Amino acid sequence: MNADEIRTFLESLEPEPREIVLALRGIVRRAVPDAEETILWGGLSYHTPWIGGRVKGAICQISAKRGDVRLEFIHGIRLTDPAGLLRGDRVSKRYVPIRSAAEAGRPEIAQLILEASTVEFPPGK
Repeated sequence: MNADEIRTFLESLEPEPREIVLALRGIVRRAVPDAEETILWGGLSYHTPWIGGRVKGAICQISAKRGDVRLEFIHGIRLTDPAGLLRGDRVSKRYVPIRSAAEAGRPEIAQLILEASTVEFPPGK
């Protein structure tokens, strides 16, 4: 983790999106405390290095662009999503728009993060 890069990213955000990003960051850290946190593609990225790199081992990414905060899952198509929160039509990637820190705290959000941390791929994939 590069603390300076992360601090710079957080300081670049307007107050309202920063509050949401910080809330999501705390939820990810509680759900998957061993996840590695980095800056990737302009957002906070979390992955499990014991599964793979920042793509194969990806859990989620928190992005904040133009005031909109999204919790993104590069392997979102593999998640069960019983609450129907995931949006998007890409091949694999899905996201959840997060409009407030309170919304970030919904148990369904933490469940998606936890499930994303357990996605496994068959050998060679």
